[in-house]
Amino acid sequence: MKHLFTFFLLCATSTSVWAQESPVYLETATATLQGTLLLPTEEKPPLVILHSGSGPTDRDGNNPQMKNNSLKLLAEGLQQNGIAVLRYDKRGIGASKGSDKEEDIRLSDFIHDLEGWVNQMQKTGLFSRIILLGHSEGALISLMAAQTSNVQGYISLAGPGRNAADIIYEQIQAQSAELAAASKNDLDSLRQGFTVSQYSPYLMGLFRPSVQPYIISWFALNPEEEIKQLTIPVLIVQGTHDIQVPTAEAQRLAQAKPQATLVLLEEMNHVLKKAPSDRMANVQTYNQPELPLHPELVSTVVSFIKK
Repeated sequence: MKHLFTFFLLCATSTSVWAQESPVYLETATATLQGTLLLPTEEKPPLVILHSGSGPTDRDGNNPQMKNNSLKLLAEGLQQNGIAVLRYDKRGIGASKGSDKEEDIRLSDFIHDLEGWVNQMQKTGLFSRIILLGHSEGALISLMAAQTSNVQGYISLAGPGRNAADIIYEQIQAQSAELAAASKNDLDSLRQGFTVSQYSPYLMGLFRPSVQPYIISWFALNPEEEIKQLTIPVLIVQGTHDIQVPTAEAQRLAQAKPQATLVLLEEMNHVLKKAPSDRMANVQTYNQPELPLHPELVSTVVSFIKK
């Protein structure tokens, strides 16, 4: 894997030319990943590398169906508190172009990409330490990269504690008991490493053949087992009004890693905003970029990093 950091070095090798916001990129064998680096005014700041959640979610926390700017707002909030932040588009998403076909992508590709970003940022010598922060599915990707990279902290933000197959089943069940019953055998097959050929057309987005190899690689990992492998400081943050990942998931992670710090933020939802528990009203915040982050989120992350 080839890592390019010339452009970044030209932008940031001395404090006199430090920009508040710089484009950065990482070139791999099959993709060129585009990112945004936010720098505070302090020298040798800690660096947080953000990883977005599942599907076509970009570096800002948005996708074609919703715009909430959750990760963009988080990055800006951390920068204002003296912390550098790198966020980037995953391969095949946003500005990150690649030659991969959907059927060829595995979860390990995203893990290796994040490892590449860590290595690239370390080579600059500009940061006092590096912390990985993953949101939702990105929490698992960041967790796996934290096991193999030289980083000094890990933050799970709305990250599942159980196998993703169990959580997806519950999400389907919350919408339709009939669909959940129809999907159970398919989810079990994928968890065991087998593709499926017959499934409800209403679940095409989940079970389409081209995405099944990725799903299999995702279902092979259990976050509450993987988090036990970490020997670095861990922060687990979860909102009590998250309708996608319940607080029980964060509690599972904390039970698996008793040394971790667990913070439950009252009324925070999955896109990191303060939201009502009513499902319809909660979902409406997913498309409100002007809505600020939960008021305690940034301070919670900053406190952990600067401790």
